[in-house]
Amino acid sequence: MAKSTPATRTLFGPARKDYLESMRPRSSLALALKSGLPARWEVTPGLVSYEDGLARMERETQDIARGDAPELIWLLEHPPLYTAGTSARDADLVIPARFPVHHTGRGGQYTYHGPGQRVAYVMLDLRKRGQDVRAFVAGLESWLIGTLAAFNVKGERREDRVGVWVRRPEKGPGIEDKIAAIGIRVRHAVTFHGISLNVEPDLSHFSGIVPCGVKDHGVTSLVDLGLPVSMADADAALHVAYRGIFG
Repeated sequence: MAKSTPATRTLFGPARKDYLESMRPRSSLALALKSGLPARWEVTPGLVSYEDGLARMERETQDIARGDAPELIWLLEHPPLYTAGTSARDADLVIPARFPVHHTGRGGQYTYHGPGQRVAYVMLDLRKRGQDVRAFVAGLESWLIGTLAAFNVKGERREDRVGVWVRRPEKGPGIEDKIAAIGIRVRHAVTFHGISLNVEPDLSHFSGIVPCGVKDHGVTSLVDLGLPVSMADADAALHVAYRGIFG
């Protein structure tokens, strides 16, 4: 039986082996992540300020926890900014004045958001989805990996680092780039924050931080991999892959 979810907790995946092991066998736990009730699926055009995004997440998660609103998957883009998770280290903010820095309650370290990156804020009620936070995070990874597969990109998990990675043998032996990030928080069994997928962001903007504290590997995007993928294409693939994992 899954343990009950604390009132507030964060998870960004440092305990890689634990929750990767928790997803074996994946089929039964993936089934537990599905809910019989559909979540709202919303795409906001243009750029949403981080302050407005956070304020809406706070309102929505409260309503979901009370049973006053259905779950929500909110897709958006932010203007260029950095966010600092609960494990962020000062030394990883390389150029502090480059973009606004927002300290947030999600798990993890520093990450970048900006135009061309699809952010999906995932507000799901874990009371309806097995109440297993580690399985939920692994489900988010599976969602991203399934989305990438729609474009014939092999996304992979790594035990020693968070996010979803692609191998770049053309850059050298063992080189991998991060194409998607995960950072969540859970309050009263409802998740918020979520995932980000690099579709066509300005990758030079990542140089102002050490993304997620990982120095030995880089970042990439679907367009950087040579794929002419639009944001609408990415959204369609995200929607299909989401249904396979979360229903």
